[in-house]
Amino acid sequence: MKKLTIIGGGPAGYAAALYSSNFDLEVTLIESDTLGGTCLNRGCIPAKYWLHVAELNHEIDTSNEYGIEIKEKKINWAETAKKRFDTVNKLVGGIGILLKSKKVQVVEGWGSVKDSNTVIVKKSDGSEVELESDFILIATGSKPRSIPNIEVDEKFIITSDTALNWEEPPKKVCVVGAGAIGCEFASLLNDLGSEVTVVELDNEILPGLDKRTSSELRKQLSKRGIQFKLGTSINSINNKTVEFSDKESQDFDTVLIAVGRAPLTENIGLEKAGVVVNKGYVEVNLDTYQTAKDNIFAIGDIVYGTPQLAHVAFAEAISAITFIATGEKKPINYSAIPFVVYTRPELAEVGINAEKAKEQNITIKQSQHSFAGVGRALIQNQNQGVVRVYAEEAGSIIGASVCGPAAGEMIHELMYMVGWEALPSEASEFIHAHPTLSESIGESLLSLSGKGLH
Repeated sequence: MKKLTIIGGGPAGYAAALYSSNFDLEVTLIESDTLGGTCLNRGCIPAKYWLHVAELNHEIDTSNEYGIEIKEKKINWAETAKKRFDTVNKLVGGIGILLKSKKVQVVEGWGSVKDSNTVIVKKSDGSEVELESDFILIATGSKPRSIPNIEVDEKFIITSDTALNWEEPPKKVCVVGAGAIGCEFASLLNDLGSEVTVVELDNEILPGLDKRTSSELRKQLSKRGIQFKLGTSINSINNKTVEFSDKESQDFDTVLIAVGRAPLTENIGLEKAGVVVNKGYVEVNLDTYQTAKDNIFAIGDIVYGTPQLAHVAFAEAISAITFIATGEKKPINYSAIPFVVYTRPELAEVGINAEKAKEQNITIKQSQHSFAGVGRALIQNQNQGVVRVYAEEAGSIIGASVCGPAAGEMIHELMYMVGWEALPSEASEFIHAHPTLSESIGESLLSLSGKGLH
């Protein structure tokens, strides 16, 4: 039986360990912190929990529009926090039980690569253990990016790792960065009653995503009272006063740094072992996830040139383990990866948008359909937003972008169309139930095929 040692117990690492049970592999998983990694403990799950709390709060505040009168509302922040910790602990515990049931040996400590077949684990008591292995899989994840000249003290200037630990939301917040993390925090904090200002160096929020759809989201967030300072940076922070590059200044209770995440590849012996590291990321063969050393693999947030998303980490884990165990290549279709921003409303995208098509010299045709006249959206009082679908001029669907209610769920239908290279004429023949939000996709496809209904 071949031995596999995995360094990192986040989504990439624990998924790889669990999937290994389908093959004849003896697996050891090394984790220095808590199983589940950033996603489960400090990122995806607690963030979406707070977003759900924020959504409930908003629905209560607007319930009178449906004739439901709530005379008094009181938020017990201690109970809210307890529910969040209970949810996370339940999921973490579940992963531990699953790993045990799959006979994965979990070792606590800091793992580093000594050579192609040896991993050193430094325990919390200072002792060291050497593990011999046929294969080594690096899945150490990421950490919040920092900004030069701005020192994070995790009290006034904080990152997404600690922001979710607040006893109750701060009254006035400056969010630095309008990527997915920054926009999600801005949305949930606004729904919880905070006054929010978002500063972004780019001229539009969500750089890299479809500009028109991102603009639609920004307009909706602005209507809710979120202030955006685009094309702007921070000159200085003194006490609680933030001075921006436009020479304006404001006082805040908290500054949240949300400028993305950096790969966690320091102090794990990669270069010494012959692994090629490029700007902190590990270079791999994306067909196999092998590094420059054939028996050392890397997956997840540390991989060069791939999205830092938990669902991408899951897919890379399956692909890498399949190759390690069988020698079969199972490459991922990175052109059909769904990307979701969990704001209110949500924004989701898959494939190639208008800007990317122009960069790649792809001639496209496109269609869009507004949620304005969609019955289900009107019922839910969420009829702002749009669905956009892109296809090659005389070919298949290559991308889509959605801003509106449940966009993160709706994008998966469009993901299949992109992944299977469906023609607009084919996709438009499928019938969507009425009344549903997904009707807007059906309408967009009819328009894209040249036979729009409404």
